[in-house]
Amino acid sequence: MVISIANQKGGVGKTTTAVNLSASIAVAEKKTLLIDMDSQCNTSSGFGISYNNLHGHIYHVLIGEKKIDEVIRKTDIPFLDIVPSHPDLIGAEIELLDVEEREFALKKALEGLQDIYQYIFIDCPPSLGLLTINSLAASDHVIIPLQCEYFALEGLALLLRTISIIKKKLNPDLEVLGILLTMFDRRNNLSFRVWEEVNKCFSDTAFKTVIPRNVKLSESPSHGKPAILYDISSRGAESYLRLASEILAKRN
Repeated sequence: MVISIANQKGGVGKTTTAVNLSASIAVAEKKTLLIDMDSQCNTSSGFGISYNNLHGHIYHVLIGEKKIDEVIRKTDIPFLDIVPSHPDLIGAEIELLDVEEREFALKKALEGLQDIYQYIFIDCPPSLGLLTINSLAASDHVIIPLQCEYFALEGLALLLRTISIIKKKLNPDLEVLGILLTMFDRRNNLSFRVWEEVNKCFSDTAFKTVIPRNVKLSESPSHGKPAILYDISSRGAESYLRLASEILAKRN
């Protein structure tokens, strides 16, 4: 199963979700691959991987210089591997413009990997450009992290339209696996209003699990670890473990 984690807005918990959800699925002993498709490389650094020391990354794969199995790296979590990113990825959209079937570069690169990995997660860049289109065209499902804030639903409508277009033109099998509310603050009435609105409009799509604002989730990337390795008893780590259980239950 290939799952993109996408939202064109930055700062919504997309990378936090990519890092912590993939780690939580892996500790359930599901063979998992995480692909960092963002040139900011935050997902890679969330596992302690510096782009300065890389000899191969997703940019090389997209432009055809390397096979994806040449750039896969192990993480400190058994069952979890990662394809790191690099700032050079920012130029990939331009380099792919003249490539035939450029929207399917990632899909072609992933051929055969679903025989090895039970779950492949893709952390998309915070935009609706060619890299995100590649990710969605290669995916079976998409998870949409949604910050509990006033303008969140406006951005959600735009993303859902984009997903609908990609489903119609590039990937008829693409489905929304769920909308994930992030940065939920119980002290803030706005968080509850956004939660109510999402569950009213998307009752069949919204995950039951809600990700809280949590200091440990914010601190763990600076230590190059997902929250379950940094502090497994934290509310943030526990929420992603619940989300993983919810997703595993959906598949079963």
